[in-house]
Amino acid sequence: MNYISNAADELTPTTAVIETILSRSAAKYYDRAATLSDDEIRDLVRIGTSAPTSFHLQNWRFIAVRTRDAKARLHPIAWKQPAILDAAVTFIIVGQLADASTVPERLAPVVEAGIMPAHLVPEWEIPARGLYDDQPQRQRDEAVRSATFGTAAIIYAARSLGLGSTPMIGFDAEAVHREFGLAEDEIPVMLLTVGPERAGNWPQKPRMPVADVLDFA
Repeated sequence: MNYISNAADELTPTTAVIETILSRSAAKYYDRAATLSDDEIRDLVRIGTSAPTSFHLQNWRFIAVRTRDAKARLHPIAWKQPAILDAAVTFIIVGQLADASTVPERLAPVVEAGIMPAHLVPEWEIPARGLYDDQPQRQRDEAVRSATFGTAAIIYAARSLGLGSTPMIGFDAEAVHREFGLAEDEIPVMLLTVGPERAGNWPQKPRMPVADVLDFA
C-alpha cells in the first residue's frame, strides 16, 4: 500500500486512481501541434459513458471538435478562449432532457445480457415517469447531472493517460446549440478541452479543509 501526506501532515492510503484524482489540475496551455486519433477520442468517450445515470438513461452526447474549421466555428462563441484552438480536441458536452419513455430501450441490452430480468423493466419505467413526466426542471437537472458525471470520468481518464483537460462554462449556449445542430431536448452543459500539455500549467490548487465542508449526521 502506498501512502501520501494530506493537509494535516498525516499519511493516507493511496492507489493509482487516487493519485490521478489528486494530481489533476486545469490545463490552460496545450501543445498546439499535438493531435488525438479517432480511436483515442472514442476511448475517452467510451470511458465517459461508463459513468452513472439515473434509470440507466444515458442521456448525454459528446461532440468532438477537433478540425481547424470546427474549432474556428466554436472559438468566437466560446469567449475566444485560446484553449479552444490549442487543445487537440474540445468536447461539447451535451445533456439530453430526461425522458422516461426511453427506459425500456435503454434497459433492453441489460436484459439481453442477463443482468436484469425483463419483468423488472416496468418497475423502472413507472417511477421514472412519475419523476420526470411534465417536470421540466427535473428533466433539465438530470441532463446536467448526467453530462457532468460523464465529463468527470473523461477528465480523470485523460489525466491517467498523461493528457491535460479543462472544463469550461464560458460560452454562448444558444450559439453553440445553433451552430452545432443540437436537438430541442439537448443542452450544451459545458465544454471540455483535452490534449497534451505544454509548459506553464499550474499544479492542483489547494482545497478548503475537509473540516470546513464535512458534517456528520
